[in-house]
Amino acid sequence: QVQLVESGGGLVQAGGSLRLSCAASGITFSSYAMGWFRQAPGKEREFVAAISRSGGATYYATSVKGRFTISRDNAKNTVLLQMNGLKSEDTAVYYCARDRKPRTIATADYFSRARSYDTWGQGTQVTVSS
Repeated sequence: QVQLVESGGGLVQAGGSLRLSCAASGITFSSYAMGWFRQAPGKEREFVAAISRSGGATYYATSVKGRFTISRDNAKNTVLLQMNGLKSEDTAVYYCARDRKPRTIATADYFSRARSYDTWGQGTQVTVSS
């Protein structure tokens, strides 16, 4: 059974940092690209960042580029999202997700689409106070 479990969310002041973690089980983790999405109240789920299965390629939404860093540890079946310089508009539930298929090549546009992923975690709340 494939399972993704996020952790690391919480309440932080604007300008602060958080590190989110997503632990995967039941999959050959290193075969799949992984992504982070977020959803704020009353808004659609939006792409945050993605990382190729090797970790050699990363992709970011314009809104977080330069502030967030996605990484992965295939030995630990974990994908991380380091978030620095947090803003109130970063407040949302953050979800990690697994690529629908194992692949070596994909475009940034592909990774930014929620329908490119078929397995999702339960989410972790991030709240940034201004």
